[in-house]
Parts: sequence; C-alpha cells; structure tokens
Amino acid sequence: MQLLQNILQHVQVLSTHGSLEVPVQGIVFDSRQVREGSLFVAVRGVQADGHAFMPKAEEAHAAAIVCEELPQELKPGMTYVQVKDSAEALGQMASAFYGHPSKKLQLVGVTGTNGKTTSVTLLHKLFRELGYHVGMISTVQNQIDEEVIPSTHTTPDAVKLNELLAQMVKAGCTHAFMEVSSHAMVQRRVAGITFAGGVFTNITHDHLDYHGSFEEYIKAKKSFFDMLPKNAFALVNADDKRGPIMVQNTKASAHFYALRKMVEFKGRLIDNTIQGLHLEVNGQEIWAKLIGAFNAYNLLGAYGVAVLLGEDPTESLTVLSSLSSAAGRFDYVVSDAQITGIVDYAHTPDALENVLQTIQQIRNPNQKVITLVGCGGNRDAAKRPVMADIACRLSDQVILTSDNPRFEEPQAILEDMQKGVKPLDFKKTLSVLDRKEAIKTAVMLAQPNDIILVAGKGHETYQEIKGVKYDFDDKQILSEMFRQLGK
Repeated sequence: MQLLQNILQHVQVLSTHGSLEVPVQGIVFDSRQVREGSLFVAVRGVQADGHAFMPKAEEAHAAAIVCEELPQELKPGMTYVQVKDSAEALGQMASAFYGHPSKKLQLVGVTGTNGKTTSVTLLHKLFRELGYHVGMISTVQNQIDEEVIPSTHTTPDAVKLNELLAQMVKAGCTHAFMEVSSHAMVQRRVAGITFAGGVFTNITHDHLDYHGSFEEYIKAKKSFFDMLPKNAFALVNADDKRGPIMVQNTKASAHFYALRKMVEFKGRLIDNTIQGLHLEVNGQEIWAKLIGAFNAYNLLGAYGVAVLLGEDPTESLTVLSSLSSAAGRFDYVVSDAQITGIVDYAHTPDALENVLQTIQQIRNPNQKVITLVGCGGNRDAAKRPVMADIACRLSDQVILTSDNPRFEEPQAILEDMQKGVKPLDFKKTLSVLDRKEAIKTAVMLAQPNDIILVAGKGHETYQEIKGVKYDFDDKQILSEMFRQLGK
C-alpha cells in the first residue's frame, strides 16, 4: 500500500481535486478490476477509451481516478488527478507503487522485428550459467530463474511489468532481460522503467496494420533508444542499414555488432550446418549449437551485452557455445525415415526468408524442401502474398494453410496469400485449409532425407479461431504424423 501523493512524484500533473493522502491498494486501468482502494487510470486504448468508464470506477469506490479529461461532475469525496498523458502516468505510477524495481536490476531490453525472443532467452541462459539470479520477460514465457510464469504479451502492460520486476528483485535477481515491442513503446508500457542497456536486432516490415507506415514503425523502435539514460549502453546491429539510425540522439553510449563490418563486436561465419554454427568472434573461434546466419547475429548480440555488463569475454563465449535456442525457433525433429521436420515461429517475410535461406545453405542437393506456411488473421494483410512468394521461391513444394485466423475467414486469408504465387509456381503449390491436414499432407509428400518446414506458430500450443484458443502444437502434430504414416 502507498499514499497517492508518493506515487505521483514523477508524473506530469495538471490539476488535483481532493486529498492526495488517500491510500492506494493497487493500480488498474480496466474498470472491471476496480476494488475499494484501487487507483483507476483512464487510458485511451486502441479499442476503448478508459475515460468512458470513470463512472464505473466511481461506483466501485476507487480510491482515486487519474485522467486526461476530468468528468463534468466530480463525485464528492473522490480524488481526481488530471495528467497530460495517462499512459505515461500509468507507467510512472506503477514503477513508484512497486518501489522502482527496474532501478534495482541490471535490466536490458531487446527490440527489433526478428530475434528478440532468441536473444533474451540466450541472455537469460548465459547469465544463469555465469552464476547470477536472472529474470526474463519474453513472447514465449516469463521466468524468474527457473520458475516459469505464462506470457500473454511480448511486453506486459505497465502494472504487470513492474509487478514482475518487483518479484524478480524479491527473488534475489540481479539481472533481467526483456523483449520491448513497438506496440509497447507507442502505448508507453515501459514508461518509468530504467534500463541498463538496449539491443537492436534488425527491422523489416511488420505490424503495419497497427503503426500505419514503415516510418512510424521505425520511429516506435527508435523511441526505445531515445529513452535510455546516459549511463546505459545501446548495442545495435551495424549490418542493418537502420542500425545507426536507432542510436542517433540517444544519451546512452553506442556500440555495434556485425558480421559484415569492422566493429567492436565482430563476427565471421565460418560454417553453417544442421549441427550448428562455426563462428569466429573477435578473433576467437567457437562452435555453437544454434543454426543459421540469423542466429550468428543473436549470439553476437548476447556476447556484446555480456561484455558491456562487465563479464569475461572468453568465459561468455564458452558458455554461449553450449546454449540452445528458444522453443519454436528452428526447433527440429528427425523421423525414422530421416525426414527432418523444422518448426519455426517465422511469421514475417524476413523471418521466413531467413529460415528458408538457412535450410538452403545446410541441405544436400538431393533433399527436397517442403514448406507449410499460413498467415494470421486480423493482422497486416500486405505481407500475405509476399510470404507465399518467398515460400515458392525457396521451396520445392509449398502448402498454404491456416495459422491463427482469429476473426477472419481462413479462406479469405488463403486467397490473399495465393495472390503472391506466380503462374510458374502453381504446380508446386497446394492450399489445405485445415492446418492438421496440411501437416499430414506435407509428411505424405516427403521422401526419406527431405526437409519439412512448418512455419508461423513456433512455440504456440494453440490455434485461435473466432476468439477461441484450441489446443494445437505444430511440433507435436508433426511428430504424430511421422509415426502415424510410418515415416
């Protein structure tokens, strides 16, 4: 419990009405969660405006209401705080309410289109192996050391985020690594959070349905580095042409990693096989369990973070060489007939191309590549034909299918994807609406030593249709079909 006046210290307050000495039992921005003693923050969201629910918060006996626009009639005995930006205020107040936990951790945020989950997973595993108590916040799951806490968003809301960080501090964590999404930056979910460092992996077209344009998407990513304090570090991928843009105007110290440029953290890809990567990093050679050039970047970024946080370079590289990737990231199973089934979260054009190019690099000339891919509903429709085209260009056989259709009609999504299939590729492309049947079809088509890529869902263990999440695990179904069909 905290007094309202104490959690308003870093908030830009325009006016107050009523006592600021009211005790606050918790902070909420959903009126349905208001209990007696709750502080209700009226946030303008994508689908609803919290200001419309202030009467509900009043009826539920909220301790106080924080808003950008005051109600026409102020309820007697109720405290109102008018602020310039409710979303910003929510983050600042949540941080104060939980005792500014991010200041008590070496907290590093990772942003970019692809590689965020693998990067924070590698860092979590690396620092655990180095002997630290470590927290992780990711798309796949949140962790406090080995304790797993289910994840619902890439970056949690400001209240949940600070609650998680506070739990990490209480558990004795000294370090924490988290994904920072572009949505989180626009929605101010990390307002009030103090970062020891930030990492930029890469940027390609994604979430344009939300941001409206690629320029706005880049701006959202850059805003993370703009907020870093001067004693923090900003580590960016110099091989991405927008890497240097991220650190323009940042107060943090700028550092770079790359495979193609001479920079502070320099890598060279010596060999890339299904067994792993042979890399040279700042003059030292290592074998790593991870597969693909894109993972060479993830390893380099994790190495750079470790060094910038004061860890021994050689010890960090030694540990990194023994680590495996995150669940659903180039996750593979080999059948009795030596068919390799790869499950990957690739759900953007760039990620799909990276995975397929990696497969092209490691496959034998006589191995056929069968790619099964779908696109999510109620998301950026512009990438659908692009992904189908990439799959056709880099595969011997393509099966277009459902991903998470959400509230869209699966057939309509498939028709969007089919627009990207060139006439020359018609013969090698099938459309199978049911995802399980599509996986079965891929296994039926595969011959010994072939490679099947099941792309799009990765670690997810569900398929979302019309608001309902049904059990669905790509890797489990792939293995099941290998057994069922005697492959």
